[in-house]
Amino acid sequence: MKNRRLTLAMLAIFGIATIFTGCKKDEEVKGNKLPARFKVDIPSSLSKNNGQKKSVNIDTLKGNEIYQNLNTFIYVGESAADLVQAIMYSISVNNIDHAMDITYTSNEDYRVKHLVVVENSGFENLTYQFQLTITDKLSENAADGGKALQVFWNTNPIKGIAIVKPYNCNRGQNAGYPDALYRIDYSEAGELGYNSHMIVAIAGLPVASPLTDPYSMSSLKMFAGKNGDNIDVYGNSEHPNAKFFTNETGFNWAFVASSSESDNIGVAEVGLPSDSINSTDRNVLLKDNSIHNVFESQILYTWPNINSTDLANYLQNTSAPGYFNSTGFIQGGTSPGAQWDALYTRTEALTPYSPLEMKNLVISFK
Repeated sequence: MKNRRLTLAMLAIFGIATIFTGCKKDEEVKGNKLPARFKVDIPSSLSKNNGQKKSVNIDTLKGNEIYQNLNTFIYVGESAADLVQAIMYSISVNNIDHAMDITYTSNEDYRVKHLVVVENSGFENLTYQFQLTITDKLSENAADGGKALQVFWNTNPIKGIAIVKPYNCNRGQNAGYPDALYRIDYSEAGELGYNSHMIVAIAGLPVASPLTDPYSMSSLKMFAGKNGDNIDVYGNSEHPNAKFFTNETGFNWAFVASSSESDNIGVAEVGLPSDSINSTDRNVLLKDNSIHNVFESQILYTWPNINSTDLANYLQNTSAPGYFNSTGFIQGGTSPGAQWDALYTRTEALTPYSPLEMKNLVISFK
């Protein structure tokens, strides 16, 4: 599968981190006014950059490519959360822990930025101890207000929201991403049944020409929740030009997954529903539109007289669920062992978002 545009999406995420003081992935921010964490780490069994994998032609796309690209889509979402970690670290080392209003010139795009911190800020029916907003000063009269970054946070329990527009952070490096926005919600308040969870949303990514990259991703929404050793993940990535074996275009990668942090193994179930489906019914998204069912029905529609043995061989690794270890995807359908079976049981309680919601995903600043 072609991954050029997916790689560019990751570059857009990484590029904006250069505005802030760099930090290691697992480094905790310091300072008594700031959260020590702002993301859930996802084991590499599920989150892996396969973006440099050699491309294959659309007519050879198989089940293992679907699962391997799921690794990459989850990795893109986790990378956006890593960016927020860098932002929070930068806030801490610059002692931004009280109300202030300053301007400065960015070392990256040499444009004047405007930084404002206020206390006791309301957003989406909640009040946060702090709100930080950075704007591109000369763009504050634009439709988007020139907003580059907003972070809302509480420290006890840790809970916050970060919204980022890379274009307004660094016009030079992100000129090709004028409409992309990222949002990360993080909480340790336990309101969704996990000790910690995050929701990553990415919208407005530019879509490549379907002639060069039919699987270009325009948006993503992903939940990751951690309880003890287990990390559960579910969500959707939107691919408006994706097509498989017919002329039908517009599909989601709808997925649920669970992983063990200590064993670095994972199990995932993936569906390929049309992005016009407005449903959160698990059976519709993951069973009726399973990889196997979508591939089989489209192949038989296009080649009704295909040899049954050839069809069976082609559908290898399209069965659910998919099994992963530290190297990535192992196999589909047949469990490697009891450790994976326990994780599969966890996935049965998870459901992706509505495909139509992902197609129309919008992220907005306050």
